[in-house]
Order: sequence, then C-alpha cells, then structure tokens
Amino acid sequence: MKERLARLGQALKLPDVRKRIIFVMVMFVIYVACAHVPLPGIDKEQMERLFRGGFGGGLGGLLDAFAGGSLRRFSILAMGIMPYINASIIFQLLVMAIPSLEALQREGEWGQRKIRQWTKYLTVGLAALQGFGMIGFFGQAQAFIGGPVVILFDVVMMVAGTMFLMYIGDLITEKGIGQGISLIIFVGIMTRMPTDLAQTITLWIGGEIGLGNILFLLAIFGLTIYGIVKVQQAERKIPVQYAKRVRGTRVYGGQSSFLPLRVNQAGVIPIIFAIAVAMFPQTIAVYLQSNAVVGTIARLGIAEDSIRNAIAALIHFTSPQSSAFALVLYFFLVILFTYFYTAVTFNPEEIAENLQKSGGAIPGIRPGEKTRDYLDRILYRITLAGALFLGFVAVMQYRVGDITGVQTFTLVGGTSLLIVVGVALDTMQQIEAQLLMRHYRGFLSA
Repeated sequence: MKERLARLGQALKLPDVRKRIIFVMVMFVIYVACAHVPLPGIDKEQMERLFRGGFGGGLGGLLDAFAGGSLRRFSILAMGIMPYINASIIFQLLVMAIPSLEALQREGEWGQRKIRQWTKYLTVGLAALQGFGMIGFFGQAQAFIGGPVVILFDVVMMVAGTMFLMYIGDLITEKGIGQGISLIIFVGIMTRMPTDLAQTITLWIGGEIGLGNILFLLAIFGLTIYGIVKVQQAERKIPVQYAKRVRGTRVYGGQSSFLPLRVNQAGVIPIIFAIAVAMFPQTIAVYLQSNAVVGTIARLGIAEDSIRNAIAALIHFTSPQSSAFALVLYFFLVILFTYFYTAVTFNPEEIAENLQKSGGAIPGIRPGEKTRDYLDRILYRITLAGALFLGFVAVMQYRVGDITGVQTFTLVGGTSLLIVVGVALDTMQQIEAQLLMRHYRGFLSA
C-alpha cells in the first residue's frame, strides 16, 4: 500500500498530470451538485414506497444505481447517462448490420466523428421518449402529480441533464484522465456508498447485525474484487508469426507477436441486457398495480382482490430476490447475451483476413478459413469462462445480503461492482501510461 501511495505521489508531482486529476475531481463535484437539484411534480413519499417495492429491486434499481440515486430523488439527472449508452449500443449493432455505416466507420476520424454526432442526436430522442415514459409510469403509480406543463418542463430538463452529462464526459476524456462516460457512471455508483455505510453502521450500533456479519461481508467484498480484477485482466495470447518480405535490399517482417483474446470480451453490457429482459415482466406488473389499471381490468367482471393477488404473484415469480426460477433465468440470460455481444464486437473472419493480408499466420494453422475457425473455437471456449463469471457476479447482488445478513450494502456483487472495478483499472492504467512516459514506475508495475 505504501508503494502504491508513493507512486500516486509521483503522479501528483507532475504538473500536467496533477492538473488533469484536479479537473476530473472538479467535474465530479459538479456532477454530485447537479444530482441534488430536484424537479417539480413528484410525491416523495409515494416514490419511496415505489422504490421499496418491486420497482427498486428491478430495472428501476439498476437505473437509479447508474444515475447515482438521482432517479429516486427525481432530479434533473434522473435519467443519468443511460440514454447515451443505449444509443451507443444501437449504433454498434447498426454498424454491424448496415454495410454503409460500416464503411463510414472505416473512413477514419471523419467517419467516426459523424457516427458520434448521429449517436448524440439519437440520444436526445431516446432521452425524450424515456422521460415521457418514466413520468407516465410514475403517474400510473401515483408518484407523479404534476400537470401537462410540469410534465413538459421536467422532460426538457431531464433531456438537458443527460446532454450535460455527455458534455462533462467529453470534457473529462479530453482534459482529464480516463474515459469520461465510464467515470460518470463510476462516480454515480460511488455516491451511494456513504449512505450504505451509514445505514450499515447504524444497524451495527443498534445491535441488529453483528461484527461477524460485517467481517463476512468484507471478506466476500474483497474476494469479489480480486476475482473481477483477475478475469478483467485475463486474456488468451494467440502466437502470430509474420513472414519475411524482401523489398530492395531490406528485409521486413519475420518477427513473432501475439493476438490477445480477452476472457471477458463483452464487458458489463451482457448484464445490462439481461437484467432489462429479465425484469421486464416485473416492471409491467408494478405498472399494473395502479388503481386505475386494476379498476379497468375489474370492469371485465374479475374481482379486484383476485387481480391484485395475481399481480403480486407475478412480481414474486419474476423477482430474482424471491424466486429461484427468476434467478436461474437471469443467470442464463447473462450467458446468452455474453455470447451474443462477443459475436457482435469480435469478428474472427475479419481478424483472419487482416492477418493474411499483413503476412501473419498462427503457427500450425493455415491462413484464411482455418485461422478463422481456430479463432472462433478458442473464442467460444474462453467466452464460456467469462460468461459463467459474469453470471455468477450478476446473481451475487441478490444473495449476498441473505448470506451475510447485511442488506444495506448494495455495492457487493452485481453490475455496480463490476463497473467500479473495471473503470478503476482503466483509470489506473492511463495514469500508469502517463508515468511511464516520464520514466516513472506506475501503479501496475511489478
């Protein structure tokens, strides 16, 4: 630990690195301040009841975690950066499906800048749709009591909040250290930690949980972080040998290299996809709980008590917190989407083609189709390990509280911890690069 702190001190002694780190911290302060600016029209007590129910443990809880609690507070940053993430994912899929977009992306900086511009336009549309949908859902749940003017004002402000976060993220990427959008999500998740710690300490002082429960929780927390670091950094190195080429009197190539295949090629995206699909029936069921919807269904001649009991059973059956079926379904959805997103982001045929064009070959494997099949087979095997790990981490957030007896510390397990550790590793590596440029030993050096 002392060595790590010494290296951080070395980084802070460099004027340009120190300036970048301070800039990131200032952006974090601005983000936290804006996250506490409330919007009108919300019934706070009903909102708390809604989040304590099924909505807070499902997709709503995930969105609230990414927004740093802004959704629960219904602030101007209630939607967080999720509309931009969704727009980015949509364009990644479109680039794979539409040849003209794929050609545009290959045109270099100009093409990529054009796609980023279109992504921002799509973000505005998605944010507006999500804003109206969110307010409509809260209205059905009797948590939103504003009129049409208030609705329009709130949607405009939430869209502006999302675009402001995009602007902050771009500034952090340009003038700070790290990937701006990832750091925005990181700080949003971390802002919930003081509240979780305060609630946990209060329960311990009150005697509701013991010291053994807390120590057990810390042990799981540490082991989970260790596992995430190992899997995130793990990769299969495929050896590549480049043929010698003679041009004039000079000989080019002939060197050996390797092609790194990451175990977790898909990152955290499969968990986001899986939880959105797994929680969809539960989200619809929470929406059906409103008196207006129940009254409409009751007009068909069905007793209201029967309707409410059926809705409660659906919520229970589709909730990973209470249903083993929903938890197993969620686990397998994570595995399925891991393979799907890996196939979208990594193309063995394109890699094999590029290797062949550059005169590279995998020892013992013929170039072309054989190389493609070999890479596909290796990727399939290592992706299974990454998918199983993601599934395990994803379901942990629903069982760690029951195992340890501590229900107030939400960072252990799940998407949040995976993002926090991943972003921290990426930021440390970028600081490492800054130090190595100046011949200092970095954080990750042996």
